[in-house]
Amino acid sequence: MAYDEDLADRIRELVAGEPGVTEKRMFGGLAFLIKGNMSVSASGQGGLLLRVDPAQTDALLRKPHAHPVEMRGVEMQGWIRVGMEGLQTKRELERWVALGTSYARSLPGKR
Repeated sequence: MAYDEDLADRIRELVAGEPGVTEKRMFGGLAFLIKGNMSVSASGQGGLLLRVDPAQTDALLRKPHAHPVEMRGVEMQGWIRVGMEGLQTKRELERWVALGTSYARSLPGKR
């Protein structure tokens, strides 16, 4: 499945003022990186993939439409997938994008 280009445009609009943002095709989707760190992505599996503080993962997974990210059968702390049903409004998307960008901004930059 290709990523949702409309969702990518909505994310792009929200991160437009964020310094150091770049776009990169990753994980079958379109990722938005801050200082080289992935923050959010229009996922190739549908919905939003975002990176969050690993200590917040369990609490965020209790939010509606949030799902764990698994790699090779292992749940990844610090990664969340949000289904499209939880991203219908600008406000819903803004909340998730803010979490991803805030965490990426807190990380040391990559070269």
